Amino acid sequence: MTDLSALKYTAEHEWISLDGPIGEEGTVATVGITDFAADKLGDIVFVELPAAGSGVSAGQVVGEIESTKSVGELYAPLTGEVVAANDAVVDDPSLVNADPYGAGWLVKIRIDASSAAELLDREGYVALTGGAE
Repeated sequence: MTDLSALKYTAEHEWISLDGPIGEEGTVATVGITDFAADKLGDIVFVELPAAGSGVSAGQVVGEIESTKSVGELYAPLTGEVVAANDAVVDDPSLVNADPYGAGWLVKIRIDASSAAELLDREGYVALTGGAE
Protein backbone atom coordinates (compact mmCIF):
# COMPACT_ATOMS: atom_id res chain seq x y z
CA MET A 1 0.00 0.00 0.00
CA THR A 2 1.15 3.52 -0.76
CA ASP A 3 2.16 5.70 2.18
CA LEU A 4 -0.36 8.50 1.67
CA SER A 5 1.51 10.78 4.10
CA ALA A 6 4.54 10.74 1.76
CA LEU A 7 2.51 12.10 -1.16
CA LYS A 8 1.86 15.71 -2.16
CA TYR A 9 -1.61 16.86 -3.23
CA THR A 10 -3.33 19.60 -5.19
CA ALA A 11 -6.58 21.46 -4.58
CA GLU A 12 -7.81 19.75 -7.80
CA HIS A 13 -7.69 16.39 -5.93
CA GLU A 14 -4.57 14.99 -7.54
CA TRP A 15 -1.81 13.17 -5.71
CA ILE A 16 1.85 13.46 -6.61
CA SER A 17 4.65 11.04 -5.76
CA LEU A 18 8.11 12.51 -6.35
CA ASP A 19 11.21 10.39 -6.95
CA GLY A 20 13.40 13.33 -5.89
CA PRO A 21 13.08 16.90 -4.67
CA ILE A 22 11.33 19.64 -6.64
CA GLY A 23 14.05 21.77 -8.15
CA GLU A 24 16.41 18.85 -8.76
CA GLU A 25 17.11 18.13 -12.42
CA GLY A 26 15.47 14.91 -13.61
CA THR A 27 12.94 14.50 -10.80
CA VAL A 28 9.91 12.55 -12.01
CA ALA A 29 6.45 13.06 -10.52
CA THR A 30 3.87 10.27 -10.75
CA VAL A 31 0.37 11.80 -10.79
CA GLY A 32 -3.06 10.35 -10.13
CA ILE A 33 -6.39 11.39 -8.66
CA THR A 34 -7.18 10.82 -5.01
CA ASP A 35 -9.60 8.25 -3.65
CA PHE A 36 -11.78 11.21 -2.58
CA ALA A 37 -11.98 12.42 -6.20
CA ALA A 38 -12.55 8.93 -7.59
CA ASP A 39 -15.36 8.38 -5.09
CA LYS A 40 -17.01 11.72 -5.94
CA LEU A 41 -16.78 10.99 -9.67
CA GLY A 42 -18.33 7.55 -9.32
CA ASP A 43 -17.65 4.77 -11.81
CA ILE A 44 -14.99 6.04 -14.21
CA VAL A 45 -15.70 5.00 -17.78
CA PHE A 46 -13.25 7.04 -19.90
CA VAL A 47 -9.77 8.49 -19.39
CA GLU A 48 -7.88 10.70 -21.87
CA LEU A 49 -4.21 11.38 -21.12
CA PRO A 50 -1.46 13.43 -22.77
CA ALA A 51 1.07 11.59 -24.92
CA ALA A 52 4.59 10.90 -23.72
CA GLY A 53 6.84 13.71 -24.92
CA SER A 54 4.18 16.38 -24.40
CA GLY A 55 5.25 19.53 -22.61
CA VAL A 56 2.91 20.60 -19.79
CA SER A 57 2.62 23.68 -17.60
CA ALA A 58 1.41 23.71 -14.01
CA GLY A 59 -2.34 24.38 -13.96
CA GLN A 60 -2.83 23.46 -17.63
CA VAL A 61 -5.62 21.05 -18.56
CA VAL A 62 -3.87 17.94 -19.87
CA GLY A 63 -6.57 15.30 -19.92
CA GLU A 64 -10.09 14.28 -19.11
CA ILE A 65 -11.78 11.80 -16.79
CA GLU A 66 -15.37 10.83 -17.49
CA SER A 67 -17.62 8.94 -15.12
CA THR A 68 -21.22 7.85 -15.11
CA LYS A 69 -21.94 11.07 -13.17
CA SER A 70 -19.79 13.76 -14.79
CA VAL A 71 -16.77 14.77 -16.83
CA GLY A 72 -13.71 16.16 -15.03
CA GLU A 73 -10.51 17.73 -16.26
CA LEU A 74 -7.02 16.55 -15.36
CA TYR A 75 -4.61 19.38 -14.55
CA ALA A 76 -0.82 19.27 -14.65
CA PRO A 77 0.34 19.85 -11.08
CA LEU A 78 3.87 20.77 -12.20
CA THR A 79 5.64 22.06 -15.29
CA GLY A 80 7.69 19.61 -17.31
CA GLU A 81 7.52 16.84 -19.89
CA VAL A 82 5.23 13.82 -19.82
CA VAL A 83 7.50 10.77 -19.82
CA ALA A 84 4.75 8.16 -19.50
CA ALA A 85 0.98 7.89 -19.66
CA ASN A 86 -0.73 4.91 -18.05
CA ASP A 87 -2.22 3.10 -21.04
CA ALA A 88 -3.71 0.53 -18.66
CA VAL A 89 -6.20 3.11 -17.32
CA VAL A 90 -7.06 4.23 -20.84
CA ASP A 91 -7.89 0.60 -21.67
CA ASP A 92 -9.57 -0.07 -18.29
CA PRO A 93 -10.68 3.19 -16.61
CA SER A 94 -12.08 1.27 -13.63
CA LEU A 95 -8.48 0.90 -12.38
CA VAL A 96 -8.71 4.51 -11.19
CA ASN A 97 -11.61 3.58 -8.88
CA ALA A 98 -10.16 0.22 -7.83
CA ASP A 99 -6.59 1.37 -7.06
CA PRO A 100 -6.19 5.16 -7.36
CA TYR A 101 -2.80 5.22 -5.58
CA GLY A 102 -1.36 2.19 -7.37
CA ALA A 103 -2.35 0.72 -10.73
CA GLY A 104 -4.67 3.69 -11.34
CA TRP A 105 -1.88 6.29 -11.65
CA LEU A 106 -2.31 8.56 -14.69
CA VAL A 107 0.91 10.21 -15.89
CA LYS A 108 4.59 10.61 -15.05
CA ILE A 109 6.10 14.05 -15.57
CA ARG A 110 9.83 14.87 -15.58
CA ILE A 111 9.54 18.20 -13.86
CA ASP A 112 11.52 21.28 -14.81
CA ALA A 113 14.23 22.20 -12.33
CA SER A 114 12.52 25.58 -11.97
CA SER A 115 9.08 24.02 -11.45
CA ALA A 116 7.24 25.13 -8.35
CA ALA A 117 3.67 24.49 -7.35
CA GLU A 118 1.26 25.02 -4.52
CA LEU A 119 1.36 21.42 -3.43
CA LEU A 120 -0.28 20.35 -0.19
CA ASP A 121 0.94 17.80 2.31
CA ARG A 122 -1.42 15.07 3.56
CA GLU A 123 -2.69 17.15 6.49
CA GLY A 124 -3.42 20.11 4.21
CA TYR A 125 -5.30 17.91 1.77
CA VAL A 126 -7.39 16.25 4.49
CA ALA A 127 -8.26 19.72 5.79
CA LEU A 128 -9.26 20.80 2.25
CA THR A 129 -11.63 17.85 1.90
CA GLY A 130 -13.23 18.41 5.29
CA GLY A 131 -11.57 15.43 6.88
CA ALA A 132 -12.26 12.95 4.09
CA GLU A 133 -9.46 10.54 3.28
